[in-house]
Amino acid sequence: MRVPRATWGYTGLRVRDVARSIRFYEKLGFRVTRRGMMEHGGRWIDLARPGSHHGLELNYYPTTSRFYEPFRTGSEFDHFGFRVGDIGAWVRLLRRRHLPIVADFRETTQRLVYTRDPDGNWVEFYGPLERKPASRRRRA
Repeated sequence: MRVPRATWGYTGLRVRDVARSIRFYEKLGFRVTRRGMMEHGGRWIDLARPGSHHGLELNYYPTTSRFYEPFRTGSEFDHFGFRVGDIGAWVRLLRRRHLPIVADFRETTQRLVYTRDPDGNWVEFYGPLERKPASRRRRA
């Protein structure tokens, strides 16, 4: 049997503090597009980045919700990644906005840089290795 066609629409992420998480993701260029309440008392907030078709939904479940579970910081979700054209620019942005760089790897053709959100979830930015400018020799 063939697998039916599907496109990835968004990632849902469980958070402890909605306002704190929104502030974090806004520093990465996300914007809140919609908000709502769930019938069991939870809240959802949709975020998007300009130019990306993949959305991020922050979900908050109060202790009274049947979907509430205690957190184990950063251990239930591994990471999600963003392909970028200029990885150096993202590293500078993370540093400028005082967001932690928790890992920085260089592979054969690309660099992978990770930060961590307020709930311990890792966010990856990956792109081609930066090109070193060619050295210029002065003519005598």
